[in-house]
Amino acid sequence: MIKYAIIFAVISLIAGALGFSGVAAGAAGIAKVLFGLFLILAVIFIVLAALGVGAAKKMMK
Repeated sequence: MIKYAIIFAVISLIAGALGFSGVAAGAAGIAKVLFGLFLILAVIFIVLAALGVGAAKKMMK
């Protein structure tokens, strides 16, 4: 997902440099949404991993 966010950000930069402001705005919007989803999922997985490690340590005692 982060790969697609980076791709759309690069497309946005290139389109903006070439004067295609509509395409640049659309690609930037897509990149923002994908990056936001990536951050949310990353935080969820980090929390779940921390809870899993805590549960595993508790089970080992």
